[in-house]
Amino acid sequence: MSDLFAFNGAQGAGYAQPESISDDFAIPTALQRNTLPRWPRASEPEIVRHYTWLSTRSHGIDSGFYPLGSCTMKHNPRVNERIVQMSGMNDLHALAPASHLQGLMAIFHEMQEMLAHCAGMDSVTLQPVAGAQGEFTAMRCIQEYHREIGQANRDKVIVPDSAHGTNPASAAMCGYEIIEIPSLENGRLDLDALRAVVGDDTAAMMVTNPSTLGIFEPEIAEAAEIVHAAGGQMYYDGANFNAILGKTNPGLMGFDAVHYNLHKTFSQPHGGGGPGAGPIGVKDHLSDYLPAPLVVADEDEEGEVWFDWYEPPKSIGKVQQWHGNSGATVRAWAFYRRYGRDLEKMSEHAVLNANYLRHRIMNPSQDVRDQIHAMPVDGAPTDVVKHEFTLSMSPVKDATGVTGKDIAKRLLDYGYMAPTLYFPMIVPECLMLEPTETESKEAIDQFADDFLHILTEDPELVKTAPHDTPVKRVDEVWAARNLILRHPCDDE
Repeated sequence: MSDLFAFNGAQGAGYAQPESISDDFAIPTALQRNTLPRWPRASEPEIVRHYTWLSTRSHGIDSGFYPLGSCTMKHNPRVNERIVQMSGMNDLHALAPASHLQGLMAIFHEMQEMLAHCAGMDSVTLQPVAGAQGEFTAMRCIQEYHREIGQANRDKVIVPDSAHGTNPASAAMCGYEIIEIPSLENGRLDLDALRAVVGDDTAAMMVTNPSTLGIFEPEIAEAAEIVHAAGGQMYYDGANFNAILGKTNPGLMGFDAVHYNLHKTFSQPHGGGGPGAGPIGVKDHLSDYLPAPLVVADEDEEGEVWFDWYEPPKSIGKVQQWHGNSGATVRAWAFYRRYGRDLEKMSEHAVLNANYLRHRIMNPSQDVRDQIHAMPVDGAPTDVVKHEFTLSMSPVKDATGVTGKDIAKRLLDYGYMAPTLYFPMIVPECLMLEPTETESKEAIDQFADDFLHILTEDPELVKTAPHDTPVKRVDEVWAARNLILRHPCDDE
């Protein structure tokens, strides 16, 4: 059954309504339908089976390996869901007074402190509900800070071409002009290029470290000194925070503001029943501009700790209704509470898995290599990657005509989610892979074997993939130009 609306069971079943209690409640004739609605005539078991069947057509981290680079698609512990669904968490009203929310506010306060500590920041707001919204929020704080100190002329934001793709968009939404600087041939920051563009009009530099190439920037502290000397601020994109947690932090690198992706580093599911979560942390000089509310703790005369809402004196205002995504915060808090100092081990395993997968793909056995048409090359030359890595499929394309997209589509036939495709754009025919810390050696080995096997297959087979998925190869250009935004029954 592929279309519930085409399922025609017993006449009248599924949408039959009881008769009116009395004639006084009769629906006026003018408001009555001329024809019955196109609701499916199906029983409850049939509907349940339909939606169960639909769920099997989607791929997620619970159904298979999901090596989506720069997204950290890892296992979300189920205990987190049990905690967030407790009545004391799930049944609270957003407008309840602070005295009724002390348990939740205690979690918020602890989460603020934890995030500030692990990133080397001084203050944190949990308001933003997405990484990109966190970027926007932090840049707005920087913008207001410059206006307050009489430097509203700072209207340029510097972004390396290896940065996370949302960085320039978020800064542009604040009205900034974007200055992109190229990377060196090894994929790292070009400090000379930075010195050439930094100046009195520099508001900030936005950096993803490790970069989207999976490479840690060894000269990041010097880059921060260059920007700070010109009066600019340093912004840290936390998309790849999973790689450094417990090892170093943005504060030590010289950053003034950072956003966190709770749905990446701290195991909140992507989506999570609503938005994600992108809290931001800032240094003291930016704290007064944070969006409200924050949670503060006070001790009464009897030594009892009480929590209350706090609005910074120069706040940019709210960026999200209520208190942000409370569910995401609680899930992330449960993850943090469960693992504590072992979060450093999480980072170690994430880096270990990425380097192992890279080694397995780039070093096949001689028997396998003899069957491969062409091998990919590293997206950037390095001995060690962090939590993710990039491969250029250009040699494969040149030898066989098989593109990076073709390989990504073929991986779907093997039961995997495709890696991030054609990003970062500085790597031709790019595939970005991130196995995360939650995948086993066995799962990584199987993926590597299947990836290498695709490189041995008939190129025509790969070019026409996927073959075994519910939806086959899609004409993406046609689909983008011919959007279907209405259900065919909408006019009935």
